[in-house]
Amino acid sequence: MIRVLVVDDEAMIRTGFQHILDAAHDIEVAAAVPGGQALRTAQDTRPDVVLLDIRMPDVDGLTVLAGLRRLPHPPVVAMLTTFDMDEYVATALRSGAAGFLLKDTDPEELPFLVRTLADGGTVLSSKVTRTVVDGYLNAGPRETAAHSLARLTDRERDVLVLIAEGLSNADIGTRMHLSTGTVKDHVSAILGKLEVDGRVQAALLAERAGLLKEPRGEDGG
Repeated sequence: MIRVLVVDDEAMIRTGFQHILDAAHDIEVAAAVPGGQALRTAQDTRPDVVLLDIRMPDVDGLTVLAGLRRLPHPPVVAMLTTFDMDEYVATALRSGAAGFLLKDTDPEELPFLVRTLADGGTVLSSKVTRTVVDGYLNAGPRETAAHSLARLTDRERDVLVLIAEGLSNADIGTRMHLSTGTVKDHVSAILGKLEVDGRVQAALLAERAGLLKEPRGEDGG
């Protein structure tokens, strides 16, 4: 079972997400709480995935994210918002968030997105992906990004392209005929060499460098 913690200041949002996710056979909502209770609840319930409101009146979502990242076993965190152009999104992603969802996400898609997050994939709402990417592309010169990617092996660059496509570790393994453990090793090496905190940052760095426009072999070799 994938254990999920829902953190939002609105009780209606918490209840709605809980009903949707609890209906899935492989997902259970460990708790649904406002921001002020998030860290203590995460420590008590040890969720696999946290869906975290980025703007809350009692505590800032970025503050909660930082606290979650410091836990001994940090969960995967995706940020929630009602805004399709949120100035905090880039900061959250740079701080280690694995994705970004609008609160009006299609209920039928929500369990799939949670599974993707739990399996190491990244999730970005299609309504805001272009805005987020543009923010990263404007954050630094392409030459700097290309220099960072030069540290990667050919195989790692192929894995990075699939990360940028949003594939989970298992899906990358299937595509490249590798074990999930080997993919995890490649991902760890990629994040270390690129000096980023998460898959989203690595993917956007790849786009800034122009890697996603390059042709690559079908088998990833």
